[in-house]
Amino acid sequence: MKRILITGAAGFLGSHLCDRFIKEGYHVIAMDNLITGDLKNIAHLFKLEHFEFYHHDITTFVHVPGNLDYILHFASPASPIDYLKIPIQTLKVGSLGTHNLLGLARVKKARILIASTSEVYGDPLVHPQTEAYYGNVNTIGPRGVYDEAKRFQESITMAYHTFHGVETRIVRIFNTYGPRMRLNDGRVIPAFIGQALRGEDLTIFGDGMQTRSFCYVDDQVEGIFRLLHSDYVYPVNIGNPDEITIKDFAQEIIKLTGTDQKIVYYPLPENDPLQRQPDTTKAKELLGWKAKVTREQGMKITYDYFKSLSAEELSKEEHKDFTSYIK
Repeated sequence: MKRILITGAAGFLGSHLCDRFIKEGYHVIAMDNLITGDLKNIAHLFKLEHFEFYHHDITTFVHVPGNLDYILHFASPASPIDYLKIPIQTLKVGSLGTHNLLGLARVKKARILIASTSEVYGDPLVHPQTEAYYGNVNTIGPRGVYDEAKRFQESITMAYHTFHGVETRIVRIFNTYGPRMRLNDGRVIPAFIGQALRGEDLTIFGDGMQTRSFCYVDDQVEGIFRLLHSDYVYPVNIGNPDEITIKDFAQEIIKLTGTDQKIVYYPLPENDPLQRQPDTTKAKELLGWKAKVTREQGMKITYDYFKSLSAEELSKEEHKDFTSYIK
């Protein structure tokens, strides 16, 4: 039985990856320090024989007993609300955490896939974004802690591949959504749905003409699975190229939820990207992958998930108190 370590396993995407690899017959070793993750996302797996969980911070060190075939590095705050509150931890998990896992991969002779992001392109001057584009990132801006952590992560991963011969893979993830997203994580889909369910106005930052391209989580997981098992070592975009303006998306949410909320506008945050659309040619050619779930299908499932949350969860304004983690 193949053994795989998944970091960030209690997060939104990490928990879905745990599900997929359990389903595929792997022994899954899940690891998370639970700063932004939540055990409820993987609680259904604890009873399984081939699932184990370690509550651990990978920026200190990482030890996993026994053999290891694969590592998926998905530990990192991923929402603007989180990484603006814990910027040092965001930088550390992308640098120290990645360094520790690459060292583990080298010792264990394991293949490692690291989760990069479309944010490495910054506020792009090229549209749609191809893997060959170097990006337009403000290194000292408020979003720089996340963008640069991921850019460094890619660099050290390639260095371990070229210098130490470690088997590495890099996925650049574009906006992904689905069940287990956190309502109050600051991203547009949970923000809009939460506001609609609470009867609040939908808030748009900027004029609403900025674009996003939303990929349903099952499609994203399938792309990651295929990339891990491919022989391609350079970054690959995985996302849904179906682009929409935030203003039009707000209207879709109003229609989906059957509400009649007003749309209100606020100033655009500094360095917020105005366009986001993946060029997925490489994923199609190398992996035979393309997004299959339409936004209408995926949003219906996601909305049903959010509707099932308790009133307490629906009204919670803060994810958690980060005070104890700020050092």
